[in-house]
Formats: sequence, structure tokens, C-alpha cells
Amino acid sequence: MSFDERIAVLVQRIPSLVDHLETEEATKNALVLPFIAALGYDIFNPQEVVPEFTADVGTKKGEKVDYAILQDSEVTLIFECKKFGTNLSIENVSQLYRYFSVTKARIAVLTDGVQYQFFSDLDAPNKMDEKPFLELDLGEPRKNALQEVKKLARDDFDLEKILSTANDLKYTSEIQKVFAAQFEAPDEEFVRFFFARVSPNSKFINSAKEQFTGFVSKAFQQFVSEKVSGRLKTALQSEAVEVQIKHSNPEEQEAEDLNLDGIITTEEELEGYRIIRAIVCKSVDPNRVTHRDTKTYMGILLDDNNRKPICRLWFNTRQKYIGIFDESKKETRKPIDDLSQIYQFSEELNTTVLNYISSN
Repeated sequence: MSFDERIAVLVQRIPSLVDHLETEEATKNALVLPFIAALGYDIFNPQEVVPEFTADVGTKKGEKVDYAILQDSEVTLIFECKKFGTNLSIENVSQLYRYFSVTKARIAVLTDGVQYQFFSDLDAPNKMDEKPFLELDLGEPRKNALQEVKKLARDDFDLEKILSTANDLKYTSEIQKVFAAQFEAPDEEFVRFFFARVSPNSKFINSAKEQFTGFVSKAFQQFVSEKVSGRLKTALQSEAVEVQIKHSNPEEQEAEDLNLDGIITTEEELEGYRIIRAIVCKSVDPNRVTHRDTKTYMGILLDDNNRKPICRLWFNTRQKYIGIFDESKKETRKPIDDLSQIYQFSEELNTTVLNYISSN
């Protein structure tokens, strides 16, 4: 299985596991080790994955890192694990900070099995940064975060490539957090910035502060909303013809599309297929899940049978959609912006598969 497939399986299992993770060891076994395995490392080979790796720190002897990842006998990654739900606080970061300084690893990971924080030494050599350059939430995985984490995989590991983008990731992530905070509740400094430009000759007294806080919050939200609406409107207008469903019957539409020339299967479509295959593996043998590409969409089928459509991937337009089928095989298309949003339809996809199986 590929990294994408293994991560999709892990993401799918998380909701059923988290209520039973009462210890750190349970978290490691259920979530962290599968994550390391998804990166392609052999968790049963002590030449690749070393549990309880000894990292002596100053006068403290016998300090142990939960996992050290080795390549060519050199430590490349270290993992410090906490029980699921633990706040990944500054105290935990400080512990990892000590370990980082006495190993040759350039990447350190702090995790509770679902939340992952990735650190390096961008600010000073061999001194772990205070803030992570990348954060991943497997509860709601973002495609761009997964793509960055994928660079840590065993077969693709390229330290220089990782570090070359880590600095950008670190600061863009922090800026996004500032935007998010100000979007929810603009602080005085933020409000004062706009007040000075809108009313340069007025004094920023308490009444003005109170009034302008509401103005800034409202303007910020409207600006974001209008930008999103504008992009959606442009996409829908420019692609209206392409996204028309020609037939309500899935078999009729597929037959017509298969008679057209110019079918090109993209890597993005294949990646979407692999994610769906991993999602429904809890309900059916993944070998029974196949795909058929057409000119306008890729169909994902059970048993290679066009009478058993699991879903459709409409990726040939600017706005991407996933087509979900109900019990009567009526298709409803849901817009998605990146492949990670496919996970949101896990329940519907598994229900569709189970309906076909139960009807046999």
C-alpha cells in the first residue's frame, strides 16, 4: 500500500479507537506505530525503528526517546509520544528539546497519535526551535500538510528538501494562526491599525475602539466571504457546461462517455481512487474496488460492475466534485477543494458498499 492508502486507513480507524486509548502505550500501539509504518519504516526492524532510544542528557543518564528512526545507522527522526488527548504543551516540547540536542536528528516529532508537531533547528544549529514548522491533525488532515509529511517517508526521505521548505512552512503557518485569531476576535492593536488609516485625524478613545472593533470584525468576515463566493461563482460560470449531468442513470452516462476519445487518467484521480479504496476497506475486500475512467469523470465501482457505482470523481473541471450515490443510485455531487475532503464522506461511501453487499 502507498503512503496515501495507509494514512487513509489510519484516519478511518481513529474515531473507533480514541475512546479506548487510556494509556500512552495504547496510543503508541494503536496510532503512532501505524503512522510510522505508513511512512514506510519497518517497525519490527530495530535497524530502522528503535523504541526507547537512549539519549543521555547532561548529568541525566538513561533518558529515552519513545522512537528513533534510523537510516544508514544514523538517527534521522525522533518521536516523543504522549497519551491521546494530552495537551502538547511547552513542558512536553522542553522534554523533546533536551533529546534533540544530543542526537544527530534534524527532525523531531511530538504527538498524541492524532496531533503531530514537527520541529527542526532552523533558528540555531543543533538547537530545536521553540515552534514547529509543520502541524498535522489526522482528525481533519489537510492535503498540503500530508504532502509535506510524505517527504519524511523512507523511500522519499530527502533532508535538504524538507529543510528547504520548513522555514517557509513555519512562518506561513504562524501568519495563518494570526489571521485566524483576528478573524474570530480582532485585538486592540489590529483594530487600531485600521482606525488610523480610516480616521487618521481622530483619537482612538474607548468609544471609538468599541465601535471599530465591530466594524473591523464585520469587514474582515465580509471580505473573506466575498472572496470565496467570487471564486465559486467564477468557477461555476466558466464550467457550467462541463459539469452538467447528461443522464440520471449512471449506466447510460458511463456507456456514452466510454465511447468518447481523449480519456486521460490523471495521478490526482488515481490518488482519489486509492483514498476511497482505503476508506471502504472496513466494509469490503479492497481488491473488489475498481475504477473506470471516462472522458468526464472516473467511476469507482464494486466488483468492476457499472451497476454498483460507489462514487464518481469529477476532477476534469476547475471545481472538483465527488459524486455520492443513494440507495436508488441517484447521484449527488459534492464540491471538494482537495483530496483530503474525501474523508468527510466515509460514512456515505461505506453505506453504499454495504447496500450492494446486502442486496446480493
